[in-house]
Amino acid sequence: MSINTIENTQALDEHIAALIAIEPKFASVYRQVGTPSLRHNAGGFEQLMRAMVGQQLSVAAAASIWQRLIDAGLTAPQAIDEATDETLRTQGLSKQKTRYVRSLVEHNIDFKALRMMPDESVIKTLTAVTGIGRWTAEMYLLFSLKRADILAVDDLAIKVAAMEILELTERPTPKQLTSLTQDWSPHRSAASLLLWSYYGLLRNKTAIPL
Repeated sequence: MSINTIENTQALDEHIAALIAIEPKFASVYRQVGTPSLRHNAGGFEQLMRAMVGQQLSVAAAASIWQRLIDAGLTAPQAIDEATDETLRTQGLSKQKTRYVRSLVEHNIDFKALRMMPDESVIKTLTAVTGIGRWTAEMYLLFSLKRADILAVDDLAIKVAAMEILELTERPTPKQLTSLTQDWSPHRSAASLLLWSYYGLLRNKTAIPL
C-alpha cells in the first residue's frame, strides 16, 4: 500500500494546485494567504506527551509545565514509569494528565511502525491511549507523519473557514464537513493548512495548531 505524504513546500504547492482544480474557491484563499508553513515535527513519544500536557491550557502555561518536565528529566517513558504521581504533579501535571501520560507509557507505541500504517490504523492505535482523541491523532498524522489527506473536521477553525469558503449559512457539523469535502481527497491536508491560514486571516490571529 502506498503512503502519500507531503515532504516539502514544493510538494505542498503541487497539492494546492490540484486542490484548486477540484475546488476553485481555494484560488482566492491561496492568493490571500500564500503557501502555508508545513510545521512538521519529529513526532514520537515526546511529541504526543507534549500535546497531552498542553490540552486546555494557554500556550504560555503549557510551555512552562513542559520546560519543568524537561528540567526534571521527565519526558521519557522510563523516567515517567519510575516517577511517583506526586513527583509528576509537583512539575505541574494534574491528576488527569498524569493518568494520560501513564497510559501513553503503558501502550508502548512503536512510533517507527506508525510511518508505514494507513491513516485509520494510526488513528486507532493512538486513540487507544487514554487522553488522545481523534483530533490529536489527526494532528500527529498531519504534522509528524506528513500525511497528505487529513482534514480535521472537528477543528473549530477549519469549520469556520470552510463555512466562509463554501458559503454555508451555518457552521457545518463534522459529519456534514466530511461529506462536503470528499471530493477534495487526496489533497485534504493542503486544504487543512489553507483553511487554518484563512481562519487566521479572518480573525487576525494564528490558528494553526501545535
